[in-house]
Amino acid sequence: MTAYAAAFDWARRQVDQGRLPTAVLGVATPDGVAALDAFGATDGRRATVDDPYWLFSITKVLTGLTAARAIERGQLTTETPLSSAIPEFGAGRDDVVRLGHLASHTSGIREPSLDPAEGLRAALLAPGRDFAAGTASRYSTVAFDGIAELVRQRTGRTWDADIAAWAPALGATGLTLDPAADPHRVVDAERLGLDMRGFASHRNPGAGMIGTAGDLLALGSALLRIGRGERDGVVQPATLAMMLRPLTGDIARLEPYPAQRGQDWGFTFNLRTRAPGLIDRDVFGHGGWAGTEFWVHPTAGVAYVLLTNQAERPGVDADELDNAVVSGV
Repeated sequence: MTAYAAAFDWARRQVDQGRLPTAVLGVATPDGVAALDAFGATDGRRATVDDPYWLFSITKVLTGLTAARAIERGQLTTETPLSSAIPEFGAGRDDVVRLGHLASHTSGIREPSLDPAEGLRAALLAPGRDFAAGTASRYSTVAFDGIAELVRQRTGRTWDADIAAWAPALGATGLTLDPAADPHRVVDAERLGLDMRGFASHRNPGAGMIGTAGDLLALGSALLRIGRGERDGVVQPATLAMMLRPLTGDIARLEPYPAQRGQDWGFTFNLRTRAPGLIDRDVFGHGGWAGTEFWVHPTAGVAYVLLTNQAERPGVDADELDNAVVSGV
C-alpha cells in the first residue's frame, strides 16, 4: 500500500514480530475505502481482506446506532427507564436506570463475565448494584441486553434484525451473529476461559457480532458523510451529535477505564477526548476484546478498522496505529 504506508507497515510489523496472529487493516474516507490489506494466518489459514472476525465490543456501536435510530423516530428517549421494558428490573434499587445510563456505562449494573453461565437476562436482573445510576462509570457489556430489550419492546423487532435492515444500504452486508460465517479463531480464548460456542449462543448485543473490515469501513465512511447533505445516512446529523456528547464528564471513572486512560463515554461511543498523544481529539469509535479497533476521525476525514484475533497483546500500542493513520504518511 502506498497510501497510509506507515500504518500498514505497523500492522505488518505486529504480525512479523509475533505480537498478533493476523491483522486486517483498512482506511476509509467519506468517498469509500482508501486502502485495505491483510497479514498473517490463523492455524495455517491466511488472512484476506474479506475474512470475517469476531468484532466483540464494536458490536456496542451497532446496537447504539439502532437505539439512536429509534430515538429519532420518537420510539425512545435517553430518559426512557429500563423498567418500562423489563418491569422486574431494579427490584430493591432506589434509583432509576435509563437508556442513557445503559449507553454510557453509568447504570451501576453489576458486570458478569463475558459468557455468564446464567445467561445475559439473568445477569441483567441480578440483585444489587455497583453504584447509583449516573454517579460513576464502569464499563458494562450486560447493560446492552437492556438496550436491546428497550429496542425490541418499542420498535417491535430485535436489535440484530434492525441492523440487518439498515446496514446493507451502507454496503455493510456481512454483519451476522452466526458463527457459521467462519470468523478467524480467537487464538487465546480457550486459555483465557472464554467458551466461544457458549458465547455465541448468547447473541450478545454488547459483544456478539461478526463482520468484515469492509462492513466497518462502509459504516465509517457513512458516518464521515453525515452532515454533508445526504438525506439517507445511518442517522441524522443531530442524532450523531447526541451520540457524541460526553455523558461521563467528571464523575468517577472506575476500572477497567479509569480517568487516566483519557476518554469519555458518549451514547455507546468511546470518545477519545482526553487521550494522550492523539493527533486530533474529536475521535470516536470502539475497540473489542480480541484486538479489534474501529475509529472515526472527523477532523482528519478518515475512519480505520483493525481486525485481529488475540485478546492478550503485550507490546501492541494501538495509539501508534492511530497516529500513523491520521498522519497519512
